Formats: sequence, structure tokens, C-alpha cells
Amino acid sequence: MIFINLEARINRWRQLYDPHPEKPAVRYIITYPGPEQNGPVLNAENKRRRIDWAKRLYEWQIRDAESFEDDSLPCLHVVTGTEIFAECFGCHVVYPQDNMPFALPCVFDSAAASRLKTPKLEDTPLMMLFEIADELRRFAGEDALLRIPDMQCPVDVAALIWDKNDFFPAMIEEPEAVLELAEKAQELQISFLDEWFMRYGTRYIAHYPNYYMEGGITMSVDEIGSVSPEMFRTFFAGEINALSRRYGGVGIHCCADSRKQWDNLRQVQGLRLLNLNLDWEQIAQALVFFKDTCAQMHVADRPYGVPGDGRMPEKSRAVIPVWARDFDHARELAELYAAAYG
Repeated sequence: MIFINLEARINRWRQLYDPHPEKPAVRYIITYPGPEQNGPVLNAENKRRRIDWAKRLYEWQIRDAESFEDDSLPCLHVVTGTEIFAECFGCHVVYPQDNMPFALPCVFDSAAASRLKTPKLEDTPLMMLFEIADELRRFAGEDALLRIPDMQCPVDVAALIWDKNDFFPAMIEEPEAVLELAEKAQELQISFLDEWFMRYGTRYIAHYPNYYMEGGITMSVDEIGSVSPEMFRTFFAGEINALSRRYGGVGIHCCADSRKQWDNLRQVQGLRLLNLNLDWEQIAQALVFFKDTCAQMHVADRPYGVPGDGRMPEKSRAVIPVWARDFDHARELAELYAAAYG
């Protein structure tokens, strides 16, 4: 079930991660509303439906890949919300019918946080994700790419477990308690990631957005928008760098206002790709600011990198999200972007 130009597309992604490109390395991923865009509610009772939906989505992606040329890669979605690690520590999970699941805090002070123990991987609901991935791999073959489940950085997981009304004051008044809980979250994440990469290899699609990775990990660091640059260095830098060193690099997503953390983000060890939610002016700034640091794939309030607009800096390494109205429009845009960036 692997289409003919898969390796050619993967090679283009490898070029994107070259830190010293001879020419701009601009990739583009075209997305349009499709029949399998919205999956089932992500609870355990829907395990069968989640698997069947992922199979249909994969087949749809392959049909698109055979119909027009962009840099997307068909993948098997082991999709989750942000809840998966917090749930393992005892958090109750809410499953809205029209949105992603989320965890409710289960501790409300440092004493309760300290009493939590790191669970064993085999005793957690995370094992169901391996069951889903195993069946999807049997369906599509050993060479099929998996989209890795949602990975929040350890402090972000701690902020889900510990009620934020007490968590944020504790970052000032009891920083050691916050770091202790984040370390427990990190221990569980390492157990999960070691097992995941042992089973499925290190070629995969990031949890968000859909960029290709070969080695390394991907994670969300949304809480950096709520803290000072100094607190980033105290609570976030150490754990991110440790995970990056362990797995050979890191891709980072942040949907918060992260402008004050740009200097810190530029210092992250092994940063491979950065995805930020930015306005139009900030994207132009970020493309220059991080040009010599990492590849970039940002989310904007309007398109950037439109062929002919001249806004991509020299030797850019960027992935452009392109939104199409429908399949026919996607094919038209593919020709336009291929002529400009192919």
C-alpha cells in the first residue's frame, strides 16, 4: 500500500533538515475538507471505530498522493488528545462529542502531587495505543508511517495533573515540587517512547502538525506562553534538552503567544522544526529569526509563502500549509506550488 513516490518525498524532507542548504528548501502540504477528516470520539469504547477510521483516512491520503504532488506523506493516525499521560496519573478524562478529549486535574496542592507515583507503562491506558498501532501496521504493512500520539512536554503534563490555580503559584513558591511532578511525567513518557520506537522504528509523522521526522521526538510546549523567559530556563529547558539528546533531536509546537520565548527556543538543543501560531507580521519575523536554527512550519491567519509574493527569506527552510477548497482546487494549487518550489 505504498505509493511510488514515497521515498522521493521523504528525501525532500531530509533536504529540509539540512542546516546549510545551498538553496531555499521550501515544502508545501495541501489540505482540503474530505470525507474522513473528522474521526470518532477518542474513548476506549470506540477503539474499533478509531482503527477503521484510520484505515479509511490512510486510503484517502494515498489516493490524494497518487493524484497530485505535494510534500504530505500518507500515515496511520494513532490520534489522541492531550489527555493520555495525565490520565495515567489518575486524571478523569472528558470526551466531548465535537472536540478533542481533555483531562481534569486530580491534585490540588504540592503534597498531593508529591504522593503521586510514576505508573508502570504496562499498567496504563497507553497500552491500547500500541494495540491500535499494531493493527494498523498489520493492515498497511511494516513500511507504513505512523502518526505518533500527542506528546506534551513534561511540565505541560504536570500542568494538566495539578490544578492550575495552585500550579502556577507553586512554580514561584515551591519550584522543586513542580519539577518533581514533571520528572515523574517524563519518566512515563520515556517508557512510552522507548517502547514505541522499538516497535515501530524512528520514521514517523509528528503529532502536530503533520511533518515528517526521522529520529528525534515531537512535543507541544504550550505553557511557555504563561511564564517568563527565566522560568522557561528553570522549568522547561532542561527536560526538553534531555529528551532531545536521548532521541536525537526535537520538533516543537506551541499554540500560545510565545514571542517572549524566541531567544530561549533558539537555544534548544537539536531543534529540528518549530511550529508556532503567529500572526502575519510575526511569521515574517520568525522566518528570519530562526532561519539559521531550524526548519519552520507555522500556522497563520492568512497564507504565507504564496508563489510570487517574495516573502520567503534567502535559504529558508520552511513548510507552507496550503488550504484548498476541494480536491480540484488542491490539484490546481499543487501545480502552482510545484512550479515555484518544486
